[in-house]
Amino acid sequence: MIKWILFILLCLIWGSSFVLMKTGLETLSPYQVASLRILFTGVVMLPLLPRALKTVPKEIIRPIILSGFLGSFFPAFLFSLAQTKIDSSLAGILNSLTPIFTVAIGTMFFKLKIGWIKWAGMITGFAGMMVLLLGNTKGISLHYLGYAFFVILATIFYGLNVNVVNQLLRNTQPLHVTTIAFSALTIPTLIILATTGYFTDPNLLNGNWTQGTIAAATLGIMGTGVASVLFYSLVSKAGPVFASTVTYGIPFVAIGWGLIYGEQISLIQVAGMCVILIGVRLANK
Repeated sequence: MIKWILFILLCLIWGSSFVLMKTGLETLSPYQVASLRILFTGVVMLPLLPRALKTVPKEIIRPIILSGFLGSFFPAFLFSLAQTKIDSSLAGILNSLTPIFTVAIGTMFFKLKIGWIKWAGMITGFAGMMVLLLGNTKGISLHYLGYAFFVILATIFYGLNVNVVNQLLRNTQPLHVTTIAFSALTIPTLIILATTGYFTDPNLLNGNWTQGTIAAATLGIMGTGVASVLFYSLVSKAGPVFASTVTYGIPFVAIGWGLIYGEQISLIQVAGMCVILIGVRLANK
């Protein structure tokens, strides 16, 4: 029962993260949104860092930091960049490719053995992805495709991270993993914020918290911090394959928010989403 509760909570939290990114991008650059998202998570976790460092074996710290970069740092920037050009609903749909890449990377690098059904699922998922891209209501251009592939690259990082967590961090307490990972990530995010001029923004200097900053803070604390603890717990309790299937529910939550905010969803996109989910189901069968 507990794994299904974690599953539903993650679907709701991560499915809502796309609309929060969109809100943040209305007043901030994609680099600032991604950096603030991670920074707020790290700041919240900092008080727990001394205990985490005392509890976790030293040889596990590097894999934890690596997991932070793979599962949060790089995807955060890729998603923020992608959503400057694509709808949040499409980003949520493409995110459902994560289980396919989890299986593919596990097979190639982590000695995961799969049968022909899983291979058929991965091929079906890629076919659905192409249907989504070709059926977007904004039309297709090489420029647009490039931004859509930012999301695909992020799902590759997710798939790699799931396998890393399962192989190296499955027996480590999720809260300690999240604390160490995001505490370490505060340093590069502060550097990025400084170089992009965030700390010299007149609105910030005058004490005015912009809508984008509030959205990024919410995204960081809930969509990254809390969600990371829940996700590491799910991997620990149910394994990497079940954990990666969280993306089954994310597209539906993302589409719901997209419709609320007036985004248009074409029938071809719905068909593409269905094909992707069929592929993901086969890949995890």
